[in-house]
Amino acid sequence: MSVLTVATLAGCGGSPPAPTVAPSTAATTPTTTGLLPTGVPTEGTRPPADALPPPAEPGQAPAPIGTPPGRVVPVGDAPEGVVVDAVTRTVAVAKRNPYELVLMNADTGAITKRVPLPGAVRHLQLAKPGGPVLVPVESANALVRVDLPGGAAEPQIITGTVPHDASEAPNGSVFVANEHGGTTTVIRGDDIVKVFTDSVQPAGMAPVGNLMGMLDVRKNDLTVYDADKLTIVGSTPAGAGPTHLVADKHGRYIAADTRGDAVRVFSTEPKEVASVPQAGAPYGIAYDPTRDRLWVASSATNEVVGYDMATDTPREVARIATVQNPYTLGVDATTGRLFVAGVSGGLVQIVEPPA
Repeated sequence: MSVLTVATLAGCGGSPPAPTVAPSTAATTPTTTGLLPTGVPTEGTRPPADALPPPAEPGQAPAPIGTPPGRVVPVGDAPEGVVVDAVTRTVAVAKRNPYELVLMNADTGAITKRVPLPGAVRHLQLAKPGGPVLVPVESANALVRVDLPGGAAEPQIITGTVPHDASEAPNGSVFVANEHGGTTTVIRGDDIVKVFTDSVQPAGMAPVGNLMGMLDVRKNDLTVYDADKLTIVGSTPAGAGPTHLVADKHGRYIAADTRGDAVRVFSTEPKEVASVPQAGAPYGIAYDPTRDRLWVASSATNEVVGYDMATDTPREVARIATVQNPYTLGVDATTGRLFVAGVSGGLVQIVEPPA
């Protein structure tokens, strides 16, 4: 297996320590050789990056004053990347030292399993309700699928240089944003079928139907791809420094503009349709389709803000104090319960939001 050792990973998620990949009982055999297979079609031209600003970074918050609501579960060093599966009642959290995917019971908060990973991870998504979890392993240049609730890891698929986020469209196409390779790889089954080369530093991703949205944290724009035709639909500016992206049940993309202290809403054209200010370097973002509720963590102020998404413009309905440096969070679509990862303290905060 070809393994990349990364000294610094600027951009969406900060700079994790230089990883030393240890032997793992998780998947260890890539299904392709090298960083990209030969003969795969590509599309797009990478624009020059010299004049572009650096990627936006999360804020650094002080220790909380007082005890935040809910309860906390120690999970281990630097948890970053949270996803909640309402079907299997499982919460998955990525952490470091050692690299693991921690599985928790969504109802009790009990840790049920620790799945070894072959490197550093900062984003997690569900392929579909019930799993598997899509685990882009940045320092192994690979995507790993982890089944739920048992935690069995499938063989690695080498996708490109520093895969930062991965998202699956309803047609089964998995898009992987290779942050330091400037490419977006499309996988069907275990095979790479297309590589988009129009990015500088691709990061957060989310599907709306069979359209896939992707934020570029150097160009600071949102690009939409067609997951059926495997073509580029278009791009639009996405603020001063967007990082994380979700989609809602109304068919809109919502981005956390970390540098711009704002939450931005986009149509699939793509076109910005609304924005609201949110101070404190908004970063982690999660959406509850049952309650039509968006949750955005302010990384610099130890706070999560809840928005009603019944209209294009998000309407603030709640604010919740959190553990220190809430970089990522997940929401249980069955109960509305929030799971907030505090990267500094190695904690996951479990909190019941107001109705």
